[in-house]
Amino acid sequence: MTVTALLDVRFDPARRDEGLAFLHTVLTDTRSFAGCLSVEVLVDADDPAHVLVIERWESMYHDTMYREWRAGAGATPLGDYLAGPPGLTKFTASDA
Repeated sequence: MTVTALLDVRFDPARRDEGLAFLHTVLTDTRSFAGCLSVEVLVDADDPAHVLVIERWESMYHDTMYREWRAGAGATPLGDYLAGPPGLTKFTASDA
């Protein structure tokens, strides 16, 4: 079953442009990670420091492997650009 992960980030407004550019660089590795179906970046129309990253994964297993990689060998300094910790919510499709 596919998984949709929503990564909700708020950039430090003073570093927003630099941080968003860095995020797009980081997402190159995300898109090429095994099981990644797609990645989309949405910028809040009313608050450009607020960004939502929508990731689609083949399975919870693939998402878990990716998160473990990001926490270890694939770690980045993205947090240096953020105003606070990001939020992460995962969804699966409902058959109802």
